[in-house]
Amino acid sequence: MATIIPIPTESYKIGFIGAGKMAESIARGVVQSGVLPASQIRTAHLGTARRTAFESFGVKVFDKNTQVVEDSDVVVFSVKPQVVKDVVLQLRPLLSEKQLLVSVVAGVKLKDLQEWAGHSRFIRVMPNTPAAVGVAASVISLGAAASKEDGDLIAKLFGAIGKVWTADEKLFDAVTGLSGSGPAYIYLAIEALADGGVAAGLPRDLALGLASQTVLGAASMAVNAGKHPGQLKDDVASPGGTTIAGIHELEKAGFRGILMNAVVAAANRSRQLG
Repeated sequence: MATIIPIPTESYKIGFIGAGKMAESIARGVVQSGVLPASQIRTAHLGTARRTAFESFGVKVFDKNTQVVEDSDVVVFSVKPQVVKDVVLQLRPLLSEKQLLVSVVAGVKLKDLQEWAGHSRFIRVMPNTPAAVGVAASVISLGAAASKEDGDLIAKLFGAIGKVWTADEKLFDAVTGLSGSGPAYIYLAIEALADGGVAAGLPRDLALGLASQTVLGAASMAVNAGKHPGQLKDDVASPGGTTIAGIHELEKAGFRGILMNAVVAAANRSRQLG
């Protein structure tokens, strides 16, 4: 294996293969947080709308993916799972271990990515859709030839759009079930809370606003208050009060078990698809 050349942390150029919403969210976050200037970011697309989206905050947009690879130290594959193999194989002649390769493609394993690329200086990242508003939960796993410094660089990059954890790739199906699919469970909960507010007499817009802000506030408390969620729940539920009456109904309906089952079901489905 060739000696791994460190990526220059201040001057490196990053290229996105795939100019979709996730790539845009990452690029915007990186620029807005000051991790990299837009002049060091590039992608390729022929469509006017996507070109304009990236060019609007200073990203260089080429016509061809080959141009992106040739002009990048870090190459991020952000394409649909069904096309990633063909895309990587087409670019393989241009890929070298001087470059750090990254995949945000759902469900595609490092073993396959490394085989298609012809080398294993690869990092797999699993962000989730709240990346679009800068509060993603991202998990990274390092390929065989990726160094600790490579991992630190990518963690800093994805830290621009939320929080980052490092985990063994074997845990990624469970990650899919929790943080990958989890936003949809919470949207369902927000919708249900709002419906409950309407049923209790609130106007729809007020109910939805209160439900959304309540979930946001509770999540912020869980992240920042330094208390276990169970303690936070106890802090709200006074003896004989309204909150414990509502919690009692949730417990009778198996609320915790339903959420646990949802995570496990999604994780199992991820294993089947993988």
